[in-house]
Amino acid sequence: MNSVILIPARYQSSRYPGKPLVELKGAGGSSKPLIQRSVEAARRVAGVGGVFVVTDDERIAQACVPARVGVLMTSPDCLNGTERCAEAMAQLHDVDLIINFQGDALLTPPYFVEALMERMKAGDAEVSTPAMRLRSDEVRALQREEAEGRVGGTSVVTDAKGRALYFSKRLIPHLPKGALDGEMSAVRLHVGVYAYRPSALSAYVSSEPSELEQLEGLEQLRFLDIGTPIAVVDVDPPPFALRELNNPEDVAPIEQALIEAGLE
Repeated sequence: MNSVILIPARYQSSRYPGKPLVELKGAGGSSKPLIQRSVEAARRVAGVGGVFVVTDDERIAQACVPARVGVLMTSPDCLNGTERCAEAMAQLHDVDLIINFQGDALLTPPYFVEALMERMKAGDAEVSTPAMRLRSDEVRALQREEAEGRVGGTSVVTDAKGRALYFSKRLIPHLPKGALDGEMSAVRLHVGVYAYRPSALSAYVSSEPSELEQLEGLEQLRFLDIGTPIAVVDVDPPPFALRELNNPEDVAPIEQALIEAGLE
């Protein structure tokens, strides 16, 4: 399969404007902008034919020059990263698989993406995405965050064949008394990386945003709304904390995770 990684990046983030250009220190103390570190993370994935940054902002395009990575310019009207990937698809040739590698998820391990690519080789999935089963103490921490009014992640439930039934920013499924007595829980944390077939992206942008997509703020729910199945691939958590850069206070924990992962 000819697989290509696209890294959607926009400047006007509602929570953290300009975050693709935020400098982050690695294990050796050197600083690099977030977008460059995301490119480096994407290049660690084996078996990919190319890596491109997808943006509508010239400042981000210029920040990509030191990374020597291709940049595909798209419209500022794209509502989310999936729409941006779909628009960029027209600038690619003979691609069998498009991987949406989040521009703020620089700590994504390469084996997450490689597992999605392997799942797509089976030929029966239009979209795939990873998830990690949480320990009971991790779920309790997320429950405390929910009680305080903070969203601590996205959870997913699947059918017996591993196809997504629903994604939510609330913890799902319901956990009755005793559900967290064991070490592992029934909760699976969704990781926002996607592998799409071109046909799935075309169907996505041909449809209007769904009500659930807008209520949850989760772009992948549009696929479920239009009947496109999403294969959820279980992956093992890495030995360091997975953090995304969503707010200025995320910088210090991410830099600590870069040190723990030994990333320069």
